[in-house]
Amino acid sequence: MSIRKRIISKFPKGFLWRLSALNFLVVASAIVVSGLATYNTACFLVDAMGGLEEQRQQQFNATLFNYLWIFIITAIFMGSLLHFYMTKKLIRPIRSLIESTKQLKKGNYPDPVEVTSQDEVGELAVQFNALIQQLHTNEQHRQKLVSDLSHEFRTPLTNLNGYLQSLERGDIQGNQELYKALYQESQRLTVMIEQLEQLKEWDYVTSQTYSQSRGVDIANLIDQCVAMFKLQMEEKDIGLSINVSSCKLHIHEEGIQQIINNLLENAIHYYNGEGGIHVLGEQQNSVYQILVSGPSDFIPEHERENIFERFYRLDTSRSRKTGGSGLGLAIAKEIIDRHGGEIGVISEKNINTFWFTLPLA
Repeated sequence: MSIRKRIISKFPKGFLWRLSALNFLVVASAIVVSGLATYNTACFLVDAMGGLEEQRQQQFNATLFNYLWIFIITAIFMGSLLHFYMTKKLIRPIRSLIESTKQLKKGNYPDPVEVTSQDEVGELAVQFNALIQQLHTNEQHRQKLVSDLSHEFRTPLTNLNGYLQSLERGDIQGNQELYKALYQESQRLTVMIEQLEQLKEWDYVTSQTYSQSRGVDIANLIDQCVAMFKLQMEEKDIGLSINVSSCKLHIHEEGIQQIINNLLENAIHYYNGEGGIHVLGEQQNSVYQILVSGPSDFIPEHERENIFERFYRLDTSRSRKTGGSGLGLAIAKEIIDRHGGEIGVISEKNINTFWFTLPLA
């Protein structure tokens, strides 16, 4: 180990002693200078007053000088001890920070550093604890994402590999229905990869300035989104009603369009019951609220927050059958969070209403 590395590894102890030595020199110099100045001044004043013989004057000076050095040495010793103790207490959090950093370097997540003061060192400990917590949370999210990805990709890949091997061995004969099923599985994988790319993009955008946002009439944007689904709803004989008020919002146009398209697609995809799909947009106080509602299966209350998590699905078998990936609503939440709005769902009997808000300013 190099000398530089050894010094760095022993930083707290070395720093404490260097700081104490520096303080000793400064304090000792100040006390000695002030003591000698006091000694000379006292001797001068006594001599100027007169009344003392030369021998007694010299005796007075010697006695004063001895007591002065006793006081100087005592003051330096006590001051240095007090400074050493206070400095050691002051840099104790720094030692804890260094030990925690060593643990973090080894891949472990250390316990929070104790915050013992409200000064800059205490603030450093607070920020370090927050950093460790954030890193730990990010690691948990990463592990969950890897686990979810492996789970989501395993089923379609297993199906594809199984059918392709059977076709290769001649165990089964290909037909149009089988090729269509294989194509749908490959399409589902493609869609999931595209959605993961969108999530990655919005995760990055979250930490950047909003360079692509601009003023958009939200009513026109909603009308454009609805127009793309009218033919599909007519073919499925699904009614549609639109009631949106005009309002100019400063938004990321493609992102909001993606959310509306996703909610409309879900409303059509999981349509179950009677009645049409309703799209409502209105200004409420300081936000503009957009709602997409339609008949569908009831969503239990304890599930309503989870459906906006990545890869979360209410009915796994049904979602796989219909091609759901559990990413669409997660993307919507990322976009809305970036805009500073809120998103949620209301489920009453057989009507599900997905809503989100956008700030007016």
